[in-house]
Amino acid sequence: MNKVFLIGNLTRDPELSETSGGVSVCHFAIAVNRSYTSQDGERQTDFFNVTAWRGLADTVARYVKKGSKVAVSGSIQIRNYEDNQGQRRTAVDVIAQDVEFLTTRATGGDDFYDAPAPEKGGSAPAKKKPTLESFDDDGDIPF
Repeated sequence: MNKVFLIGNLTRDPELSETSGGVSVCHFAIAVNRSYTSQDGERQTDFFNVTAWRGLADTVARYVKKGSKVAVSGSIQIRNYEDNQGQRRTAVDVIAQDVEFLTTRATGGDDFYDAPAPEKGGSAPAKKKPTLESFDDDGDIPF
């Protein structure tokens, strides 16, 4: 079974592009702190390259930015390539199957969740809070 779960912060803004066949692909990287500290008291951090495809790619590119905290579940993919000097290299990528946004709007900036921009000289439109309606409960079980 090839399954990975990571929680971390984006190290750069996501890069959205399309394949020649028109399929959306989004590349981003996250920094994940290890659960322990080194002997000198410093926390170690690992950096992971993540790739999201299709609708997930579009969603990630739209709603997160550098510094956003995300939870990524997916699988590990290893690829081999040759660098500019002719050396064989190995890269490890996470192929995202699900990305959950953990940064709230209050800490994520004004454009998180695509909030409407305030008009010049004004403020953003007030959002109406949902109201609960009372109902008559006669105590009968409905089934």
